[in-house]
Amino acid sequence: MDLTGKKIGFGITGSFCTVLDIIEPLKILKSSGAEIFPVVSENVFKYSSRFHDRDSFISEVEEICEREIISTINGAETFGPDNPMDIMIIAPATGNTIAKLANGISDGAVLLAAKATLRNGSPILLALYSNDALGMNGINILKLYNTKNIFFVPFGQDNPIKKPTSMTADLSQLNESLLCALEKKQIQPSIIIHKS
Repeated sequence: MDLTGKKIGFGITGSFCTVLDIIEPLKILKSSGAEIFPVVSENVFKYSSRFHDRDSFISEVEEICEREIISTINGAETFGPDNPMDIMIIAPATGNTIAKLANGISDGAVLLAAKATLRNGSPILLALYSNDALGMNGINILKLYNTKNIFFVPFGQDNPIKKPTSMTADLSQLNESLLCALEKKQIQPSIIIHKS
């Protein structure tokens, strides 16, 4: 995959148990020649969790992307006409992020960067990680699924017995999903059965 010259916004939101899963996809994107502009939510920027150390994570993302993380609304405003992205990926895209995006709320750096990208007519690619995807957030996912220039990495139930409303993206399909989204197409099938 050759992404030389492509500018990719990469939004990371606070699904702390899965946030480290995006390190390998980031490395692959970088090795493909893309310019990556990392943007993180306030929670990702401020907090460690039992799953990750905040300082190590921020440092590793900045090292991979070879630029400082954007963590403020002011910083994300540059994604408008001044520095338009070819595409913005949000991974993990939490239920909270999905709900706000579906309802036009842009109260943080990742959401404002997404809004600016959409305003410029460029696609957004969402890698969903939500414990309530088949619950209260289902309506928001379907709303975004039917919104122009918003696309999804294939997702499915990750543990239907213990967490029946939870769904997560298959990050192994991120690159192929990205190529489809750049062509303004939704990769198919978009809803999958996760292999255990």
